Amino acid sequence: MGTPTSVNIVRLLYVLICVVAGFMLAFGTKGNEAWSIPMWAGLLGGLLIAGVFILVEMLMKGFTVRGLSTATFGLLVGLFCAFLLTRVGLSELVNAAFNRVIEMDRGSASGKDIAQTINLAVGTMIYAGFGFIGAVLALRSSRDDFAFILPYVRFRQDGTSGRPVVLDGDTIMDGRIPGLVRAGFLAGRLIVPRFVLDELQSISDSAATTQRQRASRALELLEKMQADSAIAITIEDASEVDKSESLDVRLVQTALLLGARLMTTDESLGKFARLRGVEVLSLHELAEALKPSVVVGERIRLALVRPGKDDHQAVGYLSDGTMIVVNHAVQRIGHTEDVQVISTLQTAGGTMVFAELAG
Repeated sequence: MGTPTSVNIVRLLYVLICVVAGFMLAFGTKGNEAWSIPMWAGLLGGLLIAGVFILVEMLMKGFTVRGLSTATFGLLVGLFCAFLLTRVGLSELVNAAFNRVIEMDRGSASGKDIAQTINLAVGTMIYAGFGFIGAVLALRSSRDDFAFILPYVRFRQDGTSGRPVVLDGDTIMDGRIPGLVRAGFLAGRLIVPRFVLDELQSISDSAATTQRQRASRALELLEKMQADSAIAITIEDASEVDKSESLDVRLVQTALLLGARLMTTDESLGKFARLRGVEVLSLHELAEALKPSVVVGERIRLALVRPGKDDHQAVGYLSDGTMIVVNHAVQRIGHTEDVQVISTLQTAGGTMVFAELAG
């Protein structure tokens, strides 16, 4: 994706500010015989400084606010460890080792001066080294590692709002998410990775009519969900995941990075995510769990709507779509009858139930 227009506007304003600052600096030294900066040098200096910082900003394109806060935390831990290490008396040890006069090529230098110089260099390296190690270790750590250090924060987040839920494209196109949220069965912030949004946009522009319509409805649904104050939904840039990986791998990486659950209708993706240690919410499994159980011998009030495969059979459907074949009931098509279940058959399309008219 290209750079957002807002970022380009901020860059332009920053360049203008640097150029004006350089001009004002040159103008302020005008007429000073001892130290005067030409106008062209001030303008060029402002442009160079702006260019350096914009280059640094472009190199940090994949570095998010989350990464900055994580690195800052690690840096503080590293600096604290360095502070503790420098309290053990290293400076006294260095002073004792150099407590004599050392002859140098150009005169002499006291051992005290050399010890102070070495102390400054060693202290700087210790603080820089521990700060670097702390920041890198923090960036490599997961959310669970921070939860070990700050368990109360993790408890409060999980206890009040629930863990976030990452949605894949098929789940959004399914269209049942808003109902689940309003019914209270789905707690926690909903997260749509940016690459999933891009995939929906690509499908909505494809030639396949069915998929194009489903993707278009999914985009409309996302827009309505964002406008609904009762639904907490966020579009996540997910810039820290590997863009060279497949869509499924990136979904799992995003869930691991955010410590979130993954909601999907894809069984293979669900199995892969569980193997990677991600908690999976499957809409298919939820639908199966909510299906009413039908047992042999049960009496059901059923509307018979059409003939069955055999001449004497009539067919009706439960509210969840389960088909019930009623023997010797073809004459009762169009009526609602009491039927009794005599057997069930599990097929690839679901459960088929056979029944007879209740006496």
